[in-house]
Amino acid sequence: MNELREVEVVVIGAGQAGLSSAYHLRRTGFGPDRDFVVLDHSPGPGGAWQFRWPSLTYGKVHGMHALPGMELTDAAADRPSAEVIGAYFDRYERAFDLRVRRPVDVRAVREGDDGRLLVRTSDGDWSTRALINATGTWDRPFWPRYPGQRSFRGRQLHTAQYAGPEEFAGQRVVVVGGGASGTQHLLEIAPYAAATTWVTRRPPVFREGPFDQETGRAAVALVEERVRLGLPPRSVVSVTGLPLNDAVRRGLADGVLDRQPMFDRIAPDGVEWGDGPDTRRVGADVILWATGFRAALDHLRPLRLREPGGGIRVEGTRAVADPRVHLVGYGPSASTIGANRAGRAAVRDIRRLLAEEPAEPAVA
Repeated sequence: MNELREVEVVVIGAGQAGLSSAYHLRRTGFGPDRDFVVLDHSPGPGGAWQFRWPSLTYGKVHGMHALPGMELTDAAADRPSAEVIGAYFDRYERAFDLRVRRPVDVRAVREGDDGRLLVRTSDGDWSTRALINATGTWDRPFWPRYPGQRSFRGRQLHTAQYAGPEEFAGQRVVVVGGGASGTQHLLEIAPYAAATTWVTRRPPVFREGPFDQETGRAAVALVEERVRLGLPPRSVVSVTGLPLNDAVRRGLADGVLDRQPMFDRIAPDGVEWGDGPDTRRVGADVILWATGFRAALDHLRPLRLREPGGGIRVEGTRAVADPRVHLVGYGPSASTIGANRAGRAAVRDIRRLLAEEPAEPAVA
């Protein structure tokens, strides 16, 4: 398609952040397909949740909160989270008539004509006065690099490729990463595997109590300063600590969650610490990298938004380098609580921008 279509706002992504933003656009008078459009590259509703492994049930989900305007009710704890949240997002899109266009890949956002932005996609191009980027992180799994990694004769995979514990039956598995995914993988894999080893760069921190709104807001505040300085954000989950639930307590007691420091190198048949006669080795058939994700922002590269520190400097949700661009679900708004609040804030700012009113300073 070569037709250039014009709207006031383009929303990229239909996960929690994108749907929250679209809801607030709709609620404040913007019409779908007339004033704004939501573009999503996924095959169906559910954001990144639709790609989660079947054994990640809704009861194991770390800090999922309802979208604005519609509660998530009667969700069975033993159902796969991909099913529960995918169905919920589907109901939400239909209830508020958000008209998400999918699958659409956004290839680049660049300067357009007359002060507008040009959004190039696999389904034609859009001209817009403002952009809400809500692309999340799932498409950019982070793979650390370690000496000897290419020599490893076993299998290496990332959390993004994890399909469930059964595939590790009878194997020696090293799980790398101190987040919620790493602990969940270990607890699932241990009954099937011949042996498991858990390694992390830093000692894990466990927390008591529920992940409620107050906890979420405190975590958001800890991440926000890095984004203000233009540094790559840490994930919100990385500052909340790991939930100390019954399953984790059992894992600590039986030794499954016996954390080891990060290895120094990877050998053809395992991982190693130390040198010479002090070398310690653990044999491995599989290395599972539960090492998180990075923000999926390559399509924004033509706008030159990145700061020397490697991140995009953001005030509130506005990119400091270009106030037409809002990043929702980035840095302090990467949690589900943060995404809901940020979607509302982004729409408020965009309404002022489109009315050619000066934007108010961002509130921490």
